[in-house]
Amino acid sequence: MAEQITIDEAVKTVKKTAKKAAPKRKAPAKKATAKKATAKKKPAVKRKPAAKRKATAKKAAPDFAARAKESGRNAFLASLGFYGKAFDQVQDQFDSIQKQLEDRRKNAEKTYKELVKRGEKVEKEAKKAVDDIELPKFELDSLTDRQKLDAQLDKAKARFEELKESVSFKTAA
Repeated sequence: MAEQITIDEAVKTVKKTAKKAAPKRKAPAKKATAKKATAKKKPAVKRKPAAKRKATAKKAAPDFAARAKESGRNAFLASLGFYGKAFDQVQDQFDSIQKQLEDRRKNAEKTYKELVKRGEKVEKEAKKAVDDIELPKFELDSLTDRQKLDAQLDKAKARFEELKESVSFKTAA
């Protein structure tokens, strides 16, 4: 596998290679002054022969291309990994919400069954209260007795109020 380099290092390598391949021209010589005559001269820099410089440039170019290709591939793989990780997180959240929904459905079914049981109890109590009222069969002569009918009606209303109060304080969970 090729050695990993950054883009900055690659740019520096290309600049160095370009500098070696095309040397700068020297400025025209100036007249020597008294100050420059006393200054120290810098030693001359040894340069590689032109053939070696060209060989180095040719060697660096394929190496640079391979590094650039590898860097591009790594960038692509990193973005692919990012999308994969995001997908996994969304999938986990979806699974969590799905589980919560299933739990709530089970709880709703349980509550519904409890309410049905409570309704059956109230129905039994209501039937018992109606049976306790003792309403006579309606005949022609019983309809004429208005006071007796009013008394039975008041008794039924009182019994239903008792039943209503007992049900309202005992609510289903």
